[in-house]
Amino acid sequence: MKTLQATAIIDANGKLTVDIPVNMPPGEYQIVLVLEEKPLSKITQEKLIKKTSGVCGGNARIRETRIPIWTLVSFQKQGASQEELLRNYPFLTVEDLAAAWLYYEQNPEEIDQVIAEDN
Repeated sequence: MKTLQATAIIDANGKLTVDIPVNMPPGEYQIVLVLEEKPLSKITQEKLIKKTSGVCGGNARIRETRIPIWTLVSFQKQGASQEELLRNYPFLTVEDLAAAWLYYEQNPEEIDQVIAEDN
């Protein structure tokens, strides 16, 4: 038996996405989940969400990437699943998406305005 600590996200449809360490060999595993209700800390969110004048129009983005939060939220509103976003942006993590969704939850007017301006 091996114990792993990983970040997991449960979406509104009850779908669970877990970010497993890359050193786990592919295969079928029996797992037991223990979910600790612990929101992202403010420090973690500040580490994952950046705003820099002149980068992505100064809009909030994931880490040092050029992926704005509004783009991820827009794709999600158009029906993209977490799995699809992680597949299309393989350098993003489940924790990045959790930080993006939390940022949107805390700043919906800001993000919705940028989405509306882009359309």
